[in-house]
Amino acid sequence: MFQAIRTLRSGLALAAAAGTLFATSAAANPLALFPFAPLPLPQMQQPAPQLQAPEVSEDAVETPARFKRQIVNYATNEAPGTIVIDTPNTYLYFVLGNGKAVRYGIGVGREGFTWSGVKSVERKAEWPDWVPPAEMLERQPYLPRFMAGGPGNPLGARAMYLSGSVYRIHGTNQPSTIGGRVSSGCIRMTNDDVTDLYERVKLGTKVVVLPMTDRRAAAPGRMASIY
Repeated sequence: MFQAIRTLRSGLALAAAAGTLFATSAAANPLALFPFAPLPLPQMQQPAPQLQAPEVSEDAVETPARFKRQIVNYATNEAPGTIVIDTPNTYLYFVLGNGKAVRYGIGVGREGFTWSGVKSVERKAEWPDWVPPAEMLERQPYLPRFMAGGPGNPLGARAMYLSGSVYRIHGTNQPSTIGGRVSSGCIRMTNDDVTDLYERVKLGTKVVVLPMTDRRAAAPGRMASIY
């Protein structure tokens, strides 16, 4: 009988020790309570990358061949160094003499904003600031009163200011408008072309602007804008 009691006590002691060990292990690692491996947590699905169309710079727009800068035959009585603006055909000629001229494609005034006459270059500026004239602000009061020069400026890389007027020969950040009736009277050129002309032109250079009524093979119209 005493032997049975001792056996029972030993069994109870082992059971108590085992319970203590199990409780300690469970406290240290709760997953030890389960006889199977836990399921992996679901992975967050990453959104598929969105493909974007490449941006097309205005500078990458191809200029039609007839508007690219070139030396051409040009009969005129104007002296070498004179600028002749052929409004209806959207060309600007820089007279070289001996029947030759450098011809550039240009944008001219839209309907109701063309003009003609003889002016001179009274000022030149590189990467000019833009201050809309009062006449333009009356028509379009939403325009900025000042815009610092730079690639985003509508006057582009260079400007040549014409005497006694609000008009300029200037570059553009919209080269796709070359060849069109697009402006409020200014003459626009690509930035490359206006830079080339700028280097040729001196202060006081004569500028002859031909009237729109001379309609020799007038160029097709392009999109209009305000500058």
